[in-house]
Amino acid sequence: MITHGTSIKIFAGNSNRKLAEDIAKHVGIPMGNSDVSTFSDGEISVNIYETVRGADVFVIQSTCSPVNDNLMEMLIMIDAFKRASAGRITAVIPYYGYARQDRKAKARDPITAKLIADLITTAGADRVLTMDLHAAQIQGFFSIPVDHLLGVPILAQHYLERGFEDEDVVIVSPDIGSVTRARNIANRLNAPIAIVDKRRPRANVAEVMNIIGDVKGKKVLLVDDMIDTAGTLVQGAEALIKNGAKEVYACATHGVLSGPAVERIQSSPIKELVITDTIPLPPEKQIDKIRVLSVAPIFAEAIDRIYEDLPVSILFE
Repeated sequence: MITHGTSIKIFAGNSNRKLAEDIAKHVGIPMGNSDVSTFSDGEISVNIYETVRGADVFVIQSTCSPVNDNLMEMLIMIDAFKRASAGRITAVIPYYGYARQDRKAKARDPITAKLIADLITTAGADRVLTMDLHAAQIQGFFSIPVDHLLGVPILAQHYLERGFEDEDVVIVSPDIGSVTRARNIANRLNAPIAIVDKRRPRANVAEVMNIIGDVKGKKVLLVDDMIDTAGTLVQGAEALIKNGAKEVYACATHGVLSGPAVERIQSSPIKELVITDTIPLPPEKQIDKIRVLSVAPIFAEAIDRIYEDLPVSILFE
């Protein structure tokens, strides 16, 4: 809880206002007085209604859908604070969009995650605070400090409270790339891991899903960093059931849930999907199978520590 002075200020764009308000409440300060709207031609208009001179300013904005609008809101807000002589500007990005474009997968591909990092830095941010980047190396795309929080402790705590540690549970990675994340949760739940190995034997042949590990008769928990259209997740769940899994649960930090995702999850064998509120879940996507955990406490603690010049590394645990 912040108690000494008023030189810390928290502002937010329109992408995830509820999360920003919850973070400010946990920090113990009111939200900054600002307004982000659009002109009639669609250009973004930012108005800051209080002084920020010399202040430690935190701009909270997830670059979720509509991605480009939310990104521009954040960049313009950062520019406004820089020109208003803010002492330090931290871009708080619970969900970092374009993170999947982190390398050249084929000739002439852009590396958009690096471009976004350059834009944020050029706009005037002095620091970035984010959670569960799709690729950890994106931290190296910035020439300013990046604090990379992890969603695993929040998710693991939820399953510890549900008693998963005392049951015959297997933690499953839906692909090779998520093995480290699955292992981190498995260590906390004292559970073994398994991997869904998806491959296409040859062109025009349906993908084959092999399960590396023993899931027969077990309760399984699929772990990923984000769920977009939910195709891979649902296919993985179906493969696990075919391989003898008793029940399938799933969790992820970022619930992008675009396109047919919610319908796929609803009709899938997944008993429950747990996500966090790094991306807001609109009413039309709220179904009984989806449960949302708040990341506001961990972001508030990180903001408090950055403001107090205390180590943030304790939160990575």
